[in-house]
Amino acid sequence: MVDIKMAFLHYIPVSELLLTVRSIDLMKTKTGLNRLEHHTDRYYGDDLIIRRGNTFMMWLDLSRPYYPNTDRLHLELKTGSLPTVAKGTHVIIPLVEELEDDRWEAKIVKRDGNRIKLSVNSQPTAMIGRYQLTVATHSPKGKATSTHDPGNDIRMLFNPWCEDDTVYMDDEDEKNEYVLNDVGRLYYGTENQIGARTWNYGQFDEGILDACLYVLEKSVTPPSGWGDPVNVVRVISAMINSPDDCGVVEGNWSGKYVGGTSPTAWSGSVDILKKYQKDGGIPVRYGQCWVFSGVTTTVLRCLGIPSRSVSNFNSAHDTDVSLTTDVYFNENLESIDHLNTDSIWNFHVWNDCWMARPDLPPGHGGWQAVDSTPQETSQGTFRCGPASITAIRNGQVFLKHDSPFIFAEVNSDKIYWQRNLDGTFTQIHSEKNAVGHCISTKAVGSDERNDITHLYKHPEGTEEERIAVETASRYGSKPDTYSSPIAEDISIEVTMDGEGPRMGGDAELNIVMRNASSLPRTINLHSQVAVMYYTGVLKATVKKDEMPVELLANEGEPMNILYYTSVTFSQTVLCIACPGHYQDQLVDQAALMLTLSVRVTETQQVLATQFSFRLRTPDLIIKPVGEAVVGKKMAAEIFFTNPLPRTLKGVVFHVEGLGLQSVRQIAVG
Repeated sequence: MVDIKMAFLHYIPVSELLLTVRSIDLMKTKTGLNRLEHHTDRYYGDDLIIRRGNTFMMWLDLSRPYYPNTDRLHLELKTGSLPTVAKGTHVIIPLVEELEDDRWEAKIVKRDGNRIKLSVNSQPTAMIGRYQLTVATHSPKGKATSTHDPGNDIRMLFNPWCEDDTVYMDDEDEKNEYVLNDVGRLYYGTENQIGARTWNYGQFDEGILDACLYVLEKSVTPPSGWGDPVNVVRVISAMINSPDDCGVVEGNWSGKYVGGTSPTAWSGSVDILKKYQKDGGIPVRYGQCWVFSGVTTTVLRCLGIPSRSVSNFNSAHDTDVSLTTDVYFNENLESIDHLNTDSIWNFHVWNDCWMARPDLPPGHGGWQAVDSTPQETSQGTFRCGPASITAIRNGQVFLKHDSPFIFAEVNSDKIYWQRNLDGTFTQIHSEKNAVGHCISTKAVGSDERNDITHLYKHPEGTEEERIAVETASRYGSKPDTYSSPIAEDISIEVTMDGEGPRMGGDAELNIVMRNASSLPRTINLHSQVAVMYYTGVLKATVKKDEMPVELLANEGEPMNILYYTSVTFSQTVLCIACPGHYQDQLVDQAALMLTLSVRVTETQQVLATQFSFRLRTPDLIIKPVGEAVVGKKMAAEIFFTNPLPRTLKGVVFHVEGLGLQSVRQIAVG
């Protein structure tokens, strides 16, 4: 007998097998549909970089076909060290039949065997930052979750193209300028001698997005607050400077830059941000206001917040929240240095950023001022803004954040005080147009300078402007400043002809004093010339003088002041100094300050004024040699003329071309 054994195979339906994810394709290449539709195709690398409020596509390769009747699937995104669903840092994205706006959802739009293509929708209020992606599946055989792959991390940015995002900007040309332009212009000098320098923002360069996210992470602020651009801007404003949080750039206004880079040598943000991340969060040495602003523009544009660098000429620094710029004299009209802590910088550079302000009364959205230069603390941290420019323009300094400080920078009156015998002070003169001139930013679509003073303040001297000043003053530390106006019949003005003096040449200033009364006046004129840092801090006094001037009734008497060699008052010439006397005293920007104070003998009226100017340095002229051909080296000639009557030593050229040449130093000797 033959014993026959039969084997029976047990058939298991495919739908009953465990459903797992074999691979994820985020369609994340620079030239792919996701990056193009999210306006992130210019960022370096092939990571998935998306903007919130938009949909993106992805493929899932599963272990078997997906059966909607028995299978379940959802995506999970996590950001931060303690992701929490309630705080929006742990996002669960379900599969739905139809996508709806303003919520996290995913929809199957295509099937191909074991592969499914998803369209994923994100919230326009989602937290920005770096998300870890996993996929959770649930089938009759149990649950499974894909392994986290760092290569599939998703970078989420703000979205100026999405109407539901608070940073939405309507104008396409403005988005191209304030989000996508990676080169800009920063303005410096004085209001009569405005200079411009090119700054490479480089927000799309290799490693810059990760460096910007590193700055956010280094702030140790909870990612649950990174969905609000107001919060993010305050974090960035604090993190770009270094005093209290080891931020990106260490400020230095001493003129001595041993152990670091001179602020004037930087020409872009890329090297600064890369070095900060590479060194593990050690502040980069050194920066001044334009460096802080340039880096801030890079970070904000990189994260998707429309922004621009803004220069304010004759920019006040109010140190006591008086909302005035105060100058104190003793009984003899001599400056009381230890009280004169307020200053007026020749120029100061900060930022505007664009966003709605649902936290403020309606009408205060749009451009917001933010300042990363460490000047005064805000809620215990060196930061400033965002402050609504509309609020600043109207003197509504009670609206957050830090509106009083920025108002004082652009529209504070300059008040002169004299000490009385009993130690009190009396207001002796005020200048109502001393600060906030030629507020400048790069124009949209060109390298021209765009004057935006009208956005920050009403025209000087108008009823609206005076109301704004007096409204703001009521919320300052000296609310009674404008209670009693001062009568004046003598006025004084300092002007400069043409583009102003050049390094190595003479400088002439014009002083005009006018007598509006029907009687003659005898005037005692005090003058002082000092070398000054562009921040308004004086370094050294070059000359002090005092002289009498006679003014006839209703007379305006012009005077000329000639610096470098002499001072001319009417027919009197007083020797100041030749270039050799103070050439070694000049500091960055080659700035000088003239201070005048006047007492009228007959009326005891006192008035004063200050006038800053700089010695213009020669321009660099770059001329290409031969034809420029893509992929081939080319030469260029750099022309520079030494304006001084002596040999320059230790000359170094700093050369950088975005996408062409990394920062390179050429020692000339």
